[in-house]
Amino acid sequence: MAVKTHTWITLWFVLTAPVVFWDAGYCFMRPRSMLGGDLHWIWKPYEIYQNVDLVYGTKALEENNGFTNAQSVLNIVETLMSLAYVYLAHVSGWSPAPLIGFATATMTLSKIVLYWAQEYFCGFCAIGHNTMSDLIVYFIIPHGFWIVIPSLIIVRLGKDLAASLHVAERAATKTASGKQK
Repeated sequence: MAVKTHTWITLWFVLTAPVVFWDAGYCFMRPRSMLGGDLHWIWKPYEIYQNVDLVYGTKALEENNGFTNAQSVLNIVETLMSLAYVYLAHVSGWSPAPLIGFATATMTLSKIVLYWAQEYFCGFCAIGHNTMSDLIVYFIIPHGFWIVIPSLIIVRLGKDLAASLHVAERAATKTASGKQK
């Protein structure tokens, strides 16, 4: 059975991979990647973001807050899995590939929900200092993409997986019925 692929899912996985690796590079290279660091020129947009989301800022680094790099490790794992899905679905034609894509999207969604839950339960300790407009532009909208798109991927690939399981179940039932005769 051929792997059912969806262009928009593949595009999301391929286009977000460089963004995730760039973000992880910023996190792992702190303080050199931060404002004032010799490598800051590579991560210039973080000059704004490190002051919007303090998890990415100086305070978290000075306090040895491990969450930033821990979530970056998971970002890399999920991105490698998403690229594996693209390869396995489009190049190898491996029929279980959608399960890898489903797991990847589930990891992404779970992690971003954890990130927001952390903010809620700490009293918005890393983002509560922002104006509402800065919060919307620099935090809510960008993070929103990482909630909406993975949710849509989970729904789409979940339906595909359920359909495949249904076909397999019907085939198994048909085979079992033929053996009984």
